[in-house]
Amino acid sequence: MSDALLKVKDLKVSFFTPAGEVKAVDGISYEIHENEVMGVVGESGSGKSVEAYSIMGLLQNPGKVVGGEITFEGEDVLAYTEEQRRDFRGQRAAMIFQNPMTCLNPVYTIGDQLMEALRCHDKSISRAEAKKRAIEMLELVGINNADKRVDQYPHEFSGGMRQRAMIAMAMICHPKLLIADEPTTALDVTIQAQILELMKDLQKQTGMAIIFITHNLGVVAEICDKVTVMYAGHIMEQGKVDDIFYNPAHPYTKGLLRSMPNLAEEERTRLIPIEGTPVDLLDPPKGCSFGPRCEHCMKICLNNQPPMVDVGDGHLSACWLHVKAMKEQKAGKEEKA
Repeated sequence: MSDALLKVKDLKVSFFTPAGEVKAVDGISYEIHENEVMGVVGESGSGKSVEAYSIMGLLQNPGKVVGGEITFEGEDVLAYTEEQRRDFRGQRAAMIFQNPMTCLNPVYTIGDQLMEALRCHDKSISRAEAKKRAIEMLELVGINNADKRVDQYPHEFSGGMRQRAMIAMAMICHPKLLIADEPTTALDVTIQAQILELMKDLQKQTGMAIIFITHNLGVVAEICDKVTVMYAGHIMEQGKVDDIFYNPAHPYTKGLLRSMPNLAEEERTRLIPIEGTPVDLLDPPKGCSFGPRCEHCMKICLNNQPPMVDVGDGHLSACWLHVKAMKEQKAGKEEKA
């Protein structure tokens, strides 16, 4: 496969609070290539959004990248100057946030905000040309009467239309990477489906890579090629979307899938919640972060971080159960020999 568009290697992000250091992201690694859609899933507080803000250079105090590397097209993103970071955001990588109402300025028209995003990166473009591009982008994301809508304010748009406007703003400079941070959370189910369909169509048209952050596994199955499952700042499992859904390897992933309703089943089955409470990141476990909640927890799980094991065809899982199974398999082969 060609070189990765984005590489994240052993990324560590901490928040230094009066109560102590919160390790929000603790040594995660992954790659994403052009024309690829990767889903990042996990419950609230797992570090999904924090790693996205780190890539975009949007971490706020007291958050700080304390280790690891982020490279985009071979360039060290963490070493960018403020000017380079501004050029990177919007022009090469863009982000869609959860709540479009709080991200759009209520006193400027939708068109003005789209034009500002464009003219910020292309100083030579005239206002008339920028407005023409803004109308084209609104049409591209499925907003009717775009020539009139471009002069309206955010409060005159419905929730779904505001989210479409946010997608238009993120894509107006044709970025190579789009990070979507739970873009359908505040929308009703029918609008969610429309937004997902729109993003799939735009991705096919432009060939851009997408990192899709969500806690909704149904959304992941709909739009993603591969999946990264996070818990308490660690990656629990990575693999192709079919591997994760039909052959999950990590106990946490299995727990997530068991707690999700399956409409295809003829008989109603009781949803099984994951026992226990989420990790206190001020005082994380010494070993596997999921260990205290895991039904298969062993002594080694409580004292040592599990390695990332390839369980087949690039399907990775961080669990001591795999190490144990591999040792048993090796011992069995040696006995036969």
